[in-house]
Amino acid sequence: MRRCIMLLLSTLVIAGCSSSAGSGASADPFEPAASAAMEDRAADAGSGPGEDTSGAGPASGEGNAAPIEQRIIKTGEVSVEVANVSAAVGSVRAFVLELGGYVGGSQAGSGDEGATLTLRIPASRFDEALERLRALDGEVVVEATRESDVTRQLIDLGARIANLEASEVSYRVLLERAERIDDVLAVQSRLDAVRGEIEQLEAQLQEIEGDADLSTLTVSLIPIAEPIAAVTETWDPGVQLDGALASLVGIGHGLLNALIWFGIVWLPVLLVLALLVLLALRGFLEVRRRLPIPAARDVPPA
Repeated sequence: MRRCIMLLLSTLVIAGCSSSAGSGASADPFEPAASAAMEDRAADAGSGPGEDTSGAGPASGEGNAAPIEQRIIKTGEVSVEVANVSAAVGSVRAFVLELGGYVGGSQAGSGDEGATLTLRIPASRFDEALERLRALDGEVVVEATRESDVTRQLIDLGARIANLEASEVSYRVLLERAERIDDVLAVQSRLDAVRGEIEQLEAQLQEIEGDADLSTLTVSLIPIAEPIAAVTETWDPGVQLDGALASLVGIGHGLLNALIWFGIVWLPVLLVLALLVLLALRGFLEVRRRLPIPAARDVPPA
């Protein structure tokens, strides 16, 4: 019995690894419960019935595949120059509620400096929201929109979750059959790991579906810059007199600063140099005075 349980556990581990890699087949030895769980999840994710999810028999659908609903995530950014930012913010908040959405976040400066709003709007009314923004009392300076098709991603996530749920059902059956403590712990460990993967994938699925249901629109409201009036220069004698006096005072300050620097820094140096020159000149004259004067030669008469 223990060998049989370990063999089935190994088979389920391999099947779980295959489903994590994106495989649509299930190596579940308990096919009825596994197939039912996989078909329910695939139908919820938008996949058509009739796909072979058990990997052990022909398709069980009626032959007519249900149409797959296309899921698209819409996002956009709009910048509008408005005369009154506060009034524009109130208008945006009002029409977002009318469209069945809400303001997911906002950021506004002090006074009338500008504001940024993050709007969550039903995807079916995304274009209507853009029209309402264009109708604001202002000018649209930036408008950008993007669309991302996530249909295949949702189908893949649904299939992976279905495979993991089928494995979870099989692990629970093994857990009921296990008799030894080692077998119970091994199966419970794998069961907890599979449950963790399911919850993680379900969170991703819900996040993507939420973004597809509610589009995100970032709106920047910018105040219109007031025109700068041209400044005409006029001649004023008083201004010219003040400028001349300021220049004169500046020149006086410069001369005074120069005298201070000269008196403190250069004057002592110049005095020392002058003293050295005087001492050298005095010594030279003293030496010359002590030298004998040569006698004058008699010049014979011609």
